[in-house]
Amino acid sequence: MKLLASSARFFRGLLLCCSVHLLALLIAAAPPAEFKKRAEEIYTAAEAAFRKDSENATNGWLFARACFDLAEFSETKVERERLAKLGIAAAEAAIKAAPNGAAGHYYLALNKGQLARTKTLGALPLVEQMEKHLQSAASHDKSFDYGGPDRSLGLLYLDAPGWPTSIGNKKKARQHLEYALTLHPEFPENQLCMIEGLIKSGDKIRARRALPSAEEAMTEGRKIFTGERWEQSWADWEKRLAAFKAELR
Repeated sequence: MKLLASSARFFRGLLLCCSVHLLALLIAAAPPAEFKKRAEEIYTAAEAAFRKDSENATNGWLFARACFDLAEFSETKVERERLAKLGIAAAEAAIKAAPNGAAGHYYLALNKGQLARTKTLGALPLVEQMEKHLQSAASHDKSFDYGGPDRSLGLLYLDAPGWPTSIGNKKKARQHLEYALTLHPEFPENQLCMIEGLIKSGDKIRARRALPSAEEAMTEGRKIFTGERWEQSWADWEKRLAAFKAELR
């Protein structure tokens, strides 16, 4: 997950654009300026590498990731759409260079999600495309980004409108979130997304029981996920854990 904002916050933003009843964009508190500055620096370096050799799969998906991360700081739909389209093109280049790589499919899905956040009804077809590419990413490497494909599928099923409008499915959501957690229980994002999934499914008893594991992962994670690139994630994780503890008190 690195610098990007939490998976859960991203998919909540996507939900608002997918619902026929919720046409307003997500309005979130602006992240600290230093996080945006770092995202811009990473974007500039990744773009230069991609422009130098766009046939290199790693260059492609790293630039796609940088586009996605920077789009989280977008203040307008126009800017988010511009970055999303650049990220989509870079991810497609990565897939062309390495069809069996998980990263290209993963970041193609996430950038399509950013694009969907700029749409209203037009977001629904993009959600199905996201599902397809996340499934492809999972088929190639389920452990990529600490269980990212299954974690993202879980959040997509959790927050998307249900049938017949879209692909939302609480049962599928729980299965994928549980699988991501099984793959990488040490990753705080997996713990927190599982708790959020349980709360949204109405299972506060299990959510409450999951809190100690999340707290342990946070404590141990401080020794694993270190350095500047994880600072934004930690700020988000601590805020969400505190909110869950308050809600489940």
